[in-house]
Amino acid sequence: MEWEKLGRVFEPNGTSTWAKHSALQPTPIVLDDKIRVFCGFRDDDGMSRVGYVDVSADDPQKIIRVSQEPVLDVGDFGTFDHHGVVPCAVVKKKDEIHLYYAGYLRGEKVRFQVFGGLAISKDGGETFSRHSPIPVLDRTPEEPLFRVIHSIFWEEGKWRTWYGAGKEFIQGRNKTLPVYNIRYMESVDGLSFPSSGSLAVDNLEGEHRVGRPYVIRQNGSYIMFFGKGKEEEPYRLTYAVSKDGYTWTRQGDIKGLTLSDDGWDSEMMAYPAVVTTGTGTYLFYNGNNYGREGFGCAKLLSW
Repeated sequence: MEWEKLGRVFEPNGTSTWAKHSALQPTPIVLDDKIRVFCGFRDDDGMSRVGYVDVSADDPQKIIRVSQEPVLDVGDFGTFDHHGVVPCAVVKKKDEIHLYYAGYLRGEKVRFQVFGGLAISKDGGETFSRHSPIPVLDRTPEEPLFRVIHSIFWEEGKWRTWYGAGKEFIQGRNKTLPVYNIRYMESVDGLSFPSSGSLAVDNLEGEHRVGRPYVIRQNGSYIMFFGKGKEEEPYRLTYAVSKDGYTWTRQGDIKGLTLSDDGWDSEMMAYPAVVTTGTGTYLFYNGNNYGREGFGCAKLLSW
């Protein structure tokens, strides 16, 4: 594959109390003549709420509209998503849009826990209501700290699902580090899921996390874009390939999607997501400091 970076698309300007900075984990869906990119916008306390940035389907660098209010707010006190909600995967189901999201809850002995929620929109993605106040992906004995859907689509009579999961933090030089990898499971309805899945992509030596698996189908095969992270080397983008979506082979760097020499994506590239429109295939991603400076876009030049 070869990609061309188009540059940064959006950065919050700090004027909104709920969207002071960051546009976490851009999650796009094509709606008519636009791409709606759902993001997590953070307030001064670092709590994220879901909003969106509409860009042109013909030119993803052209911003059409930015949501003025959250389409999904944080959960009630004591719930699994009380300390932040971040979009992860979005799919159309008949007349509804289903948004799978990460719900954060801060802790004392662990810095945070994150589990997968589901919110549903019946007005084209302008507002969302929670499917349930509890996660659709809750803690399990094997996955007690992290469990979040990042890719889901209907195929062969089932919802095929790739998700991030883990059960520990390890001590780093200056803070504890979350440990998680990428797993696979299936669902008959996209609402209920098994208590555990199979390993899809694991960490290599020195890595403590691989995350945000974004899976697409291409020419009879599957491509998974994801981020890999080490303590001394923040997230970089990479990919894996598969013939069946079950067994994956990790690849190396992606041509055109390496760090810039300077600027907003010179230290980190994270949280990839891919869409195709009439003018091409585009990959959205975050840059330095986990998207604090917004998100950018790249265009596919060749497979």
